[in-house]
Amino acid sequence: MGKLALAAKITHVPSMYLSELPGPTNGIRQAAIDGHIEIGRRCRELGVDTIVVFDSHWLVNSAFHINSGAHFEGVYTSNELPHFIQDMEFDYDGNPELGEIMQEEIAKTGIRVQSHNIKSLELEYGTLVPMRYMNKDKHFKVVSVSAFLTSHELEDSRKFGEGLVKAIEKYDGTVAIFASGSLSHRFIWDREYKRGMDAYTREWDRQVDKHVVGMWERGEWAEFVEMLPEYAEYCFGEGGMHDTAMLLGVLGWDQYNKGVEIITPAFPSSGTGQINAIFPLPDHF
Repeated sequence: MGKLALAAKITHVPSMYLSELPGPTNGIRQAAIDGHIEIGRRCRELGVDTIVVFDSHWLVNSAFHINSGAHFEGVYTSNELPHFIQDMEFDYDGNPELGEIMQEEIAKTGIRVQSHNIKSLELEYGTLVPMRYMNKDKHFKVVSVSAFLTSHELEDSRKFGEGLVKAIEKYDGTVAIFASGSLSHRFIWDREYKRGMDAYTREWDRQVDKHVVGMWERGEWAEFVEMLPEYAEYCFGEGGMHDTAMLLGVLGWDQYNKGVEIITPAFPSSGTGQINAIFPLPDHF
């Protein structure tokens, strides 16, 4: 019987990669990088063999999709932000076995889901950036899930999470899950890019993010899931915040009652709100 060992909401801002490089941005995201390293350390400590990433940079227009490739290797440049991420090398093993079990079990919830082991189906940077700091040694296998969903209901992403629980139970191993996406996501206006590197675009977003993080720390999940659709809409939630819906579907949705552990406190990046936070598992896991 498989085991879920750790769940988290994590940032994947491309300025983390810039933070490594010489120049004026060197070191600006060290706190976020350190947060990823710490989460990776805990996964190792807990015996995790596979990380499942809900990637809010993998856009799909139909069905739910799982990248169950056996191996991922290459050099990545972001189409969206090539001046942030260019020529970033990666090399990770996948887990086709878990991906197939996920498809089988998640389909039982009634949603359309497909697992793909296609060599040319590449990873997006919502997966690649976290793995760069958590998985340099290829310690973990990686399964990536599409979480930028343009024609999907948050309720179905909740079902995806519920089905994933059943899949992990049938998998012979130990899994961690990451919702890879932002809090608010109103990108800075281009003409204000210099101000926006370390600032929110709107004070409204900063205040709502501050309130939401407080709710998470206090474990106010029934109230949060009630406001989630409006939060995603009014604060431009990344990928519609389907990554967060999947995560909470795993953890129990409005019945979840644990307060999160903040690993990297909320911070702005290019106008958006970011965080690294561990979601303690419910007692029944």
